Amino acid sequence: MAEKKKFLLRIDPELYEALERWANDEFRSVNAQIEFVLRESVRRAGRFRTKTQPEPEDPAKGHPAPGDAGTHAKED
Repeated sequence: MAEKKKFLLRIDPELYEALERWANDEFRSVNAQIEFVLRESVRRAGRFRTKTQPEPEDPAKGHPAPGDAGTHAKED
């Protein structure tokens, strides 16, 4: 497994407490819970690429990137 990126995160104490309670409910550390929540959010947004998934096409060349279809607001 690749080494994980380390960085400092400043977070509201109330948000931290909510994450801590949630992590305890899921039998995870707070760090693992934050990573889980972020990973799920990125995946749902269609922004998470697996190692086997190709790089997205350049939208400027007329090929939408994966996850871009239907995400733009329709004009009336």
